[in-house]
Amino acid sequence: MTTNENAPVNVPEHTPRMNWSEHAPEVFKAMLQLEKATRKHLDPVVAELVKIRASQINHCAFCLDMHTKDALAAGERVERIIQLSAWEESKHFYTAKEIAAIELTEAITVVTDGFVPDEVYEKAAKEFDEVELAHLIAAINTINVWNRFAVSTRMVPGHYVAGSIKH
Repeated sequence: MTTNENAPVNVPEHTPRMNWSEHAPEVFKAMLQLEKATRKHLDPVVAELVKIRASQINHCAFCLDMHTKDALAAGERVERIIQLSAWEESKHFYTAKEIAAIELTEAITVVTDGFVPDEVYEKAAKEFDEVELAHLIAAINTINVWNRFAVSTRMVPGHYVAGSIKH
């Protein structure tokens, strides 16, 4: 094998602060149960789009790595994942139901901007029945919790294998 001396060298990985799931296994198990419960009445495509969008907003590299890999493995199109961070300019890549979920994800994730606007909630309520909407709200809140665990403990992206975590 020949090495290229001029090839760029990536910066080294950062070191995680801790393996929180090892030190709080009961919390990790509860989170897995919560994750499983949110999936019951939610379209898996919508669920992955929500997880990716919230993770983009929260700058959670570990969750972005996980959920983009899972979405691709499930057959999601690359361009829909790429365009997700600019969905307002790329609405034609998504269904009305997906757009409503993405808008609700942003409103809940960036709650520091104030309450979830009525028009955002009403749009989601038109696209999802009450059971689906309740599970969508739960899924959005759950990914936000996962994001906060990952960013606060500096979980390292890049090593996740699609489908390796079963909920």
